[in-house]
Amino acid sequence: MKKPAFGLAVAASLAVMSASAADLPSRKEPPPVYIPPPPVFTWTGIYVGLNLGGGWLDRYDYGNWFYPALTAPNAGGVIGGAQIGYNYQFTPLFVAGVETDFQGSSVGGGNQLFGATRSVGWFGTVRGRAGVSLLNSRLLLYGTGGFAYGDLRLNYGWLGSQARTGTGWTVGGGLEYAFLPNWSAKVEYLYANFGANYDPIYIAPVIVEIQQRAHLNTVRAGVNYRFNWLLAPPGPSMAGY
Repeated sequence: MKKPAFGLAVAASLAVMSASAADLPSRKEPPPVYIPPPPVFTWTGIYVGLNLGGGWLDRYDYGNWFYPALTAPNAGGVIGGAQIGYNYQFTPLFVAGVETDFQGSSVGGGNQLFGATRSVGWFGTVRGRAGVSLLNSRLLLYGTGGFAYGDLRLNYGWLGSQARTGTGWTVGGGLEYAFLPNWSAKVEYLYANFGANYDPIYIAPVIVEIQQRAHLNTVRAGVNYRFNWLLAPPGPSMAGY
């Protein structure tokens, strides 16, 4: 009888010790807190922005019978406006997109031969953009080109004035730097060539003007805000961590 009683006593003691040990605080360190990696920067998304700069006309082409390309002196002015566009980052290096902008303009000047003035009251473009991203994708170097249109005004004083909306093309390039996740600043150059037909104006019996083309150069700085939550590719999967 002594042996079974002794075994029961030992078993009871072991059970009490196990229960006491379970109540003691664990000496294991808590698992490390998961800190997700910072999101990968991407140029993908719709953006809107504002710009301000200057422009000048390197020459006017006049469709005259006897003077096919009279040249006006360089005529400069201020430009400013807004842009909206969409970029898609195909690879860490290659970015492409589309952009349209609309600009107010004070660019204009006169022709010394006749005392006439020409000006561009406003203009706009619809362009494609393509470039390479550097510095962890934060710096975008791009080229751009596409359709251009603008308001071309002729003023001959007492002979009258005319305004037409001319159409043509544009080409240029620039650089854009993302200084915050959704904000970027850019500097851009554009050359635009657009023209329109006008009613004949008889300045002299042998000169009839029928067409004008403007050769407009612009340099502008701007800032963009990108909505990368819209139409942006999904981020990396959590299952990979």
